[in-house]
Amino acid sequence: MPVQSFVYNSVPQRVVFGAGSLQHLAREIDAIGARRALVLSTPEQRPQAERIADMLGARAAGVFDRAVMHVPIETAREARDVAQRLGAECAVAIGGGSTTGLGKAIALDSGLPILAIPTTYAGSEMTPIYGITEAGMKKTGKDWRVLPRTVIYDPELSLSLPVGMSVTSGINAIAHAAEGLYASDANPVMDLMAHEGIAALGRALPAIRASAQDPVARSDALYGAWLCGTVLGNVGMALHHKLCHTLGGSFNLPHAETHTIVLPHALAYNAAAAPEAMARIAKALGAGNAAQAVFDLARDNGASVALRDIGMKESDLDLACAHALQNQYPNPRPLERDAIRALLQNAWEGARP
Repeated sequence: MPVQSFVYNSVPQRVVFGAGSLQHLAREIDAIGARRALVLSTPEQRPQAERIADMLGARAAGVFDRAVMHVPIETAREARDVAQRLGAECAVAIGGGSTTGLGKAIALDSGLPILAIPTTYAGSEMTPIYGITEAGMKKTGKDWRVLPRTVIYDPELSLSLPVGMSVTSGINAIAHAAEGLYASDANPVMDLMAHEGIAALGRALPAIRASAQDPVARSDALYGAWLCGTVLGNVGMALHHKLCHTLGGSFNLPHAETHTIVLPHALAYNAAAAPEAMARIAKALGAGNAAQAVFDLARDNGASVALRDIGMKESDLDLACAHALQNQYPNPRPLERDAIRALLQNAWEGARP
């Protein structure tokens, strides 16, 4: 076995994990050094945001409930203005990737510290990666100012996450770990986290479908999401994430569903060029083929497996392919136009790899 060579950076970030850990919110805001917090959410999760504001009492600067997918630049600017006007010294983002992404957009300009309370398995809370959509194009970047200072993982808050959303959010998390295993800057610490994260979600998602209120399954899923999100925040992503950002930002497709559908096909595209990564993914899922195991996990637990089922037009596949090839980026297999176009066609049709 060849001697390994790698670089590993540890990140200063506090994680509070466990059922009922939301009770420590005020303590964690104190630890950040803030006195007033703006609570962020989507419109649908406003009741949870109001619960947070009630818990904080006079320390709540207000609630901003307009977080949406892909963080439109207009919404980001409005939220930044509101935070400044209300004198917020930190933001508390409760929800999934959309809400965390909005918090990051505020932090990017203002440096306002973020405390994230994830209720899905997106993993954005563990990364310094942000994305903002402007003029129909989603632009992503990396800046350590946007990394949430503290993350509270309370599995009880995910009990109400619908089963369908749980499955797609969980496979979205698996995508982070899967691509981390063949990242150009991979390291053995992240490899361990990736394998463990995939295995935890592979156990959890069928159990959640069987019993949505299963506390062990919910804890397992959130644990897996934390590990997979950590991988996303520490090593680079490749073809799968590029394709999903293109499809989501340019064609307004739902984030987690897009990741769920595209991942098996991206893995099949890279399989021959990254055999060790594929073997780890397959082993974590108790299967013989990584791409097929992810496809089956989605299909067997009720998720859509075809882009046409979530609003993608076949006539837009050529444009999506062109967007995906605009900039070169590290990937185990070279980016080949015809092969990527075929990948998108298979994803659109929902063909099993």
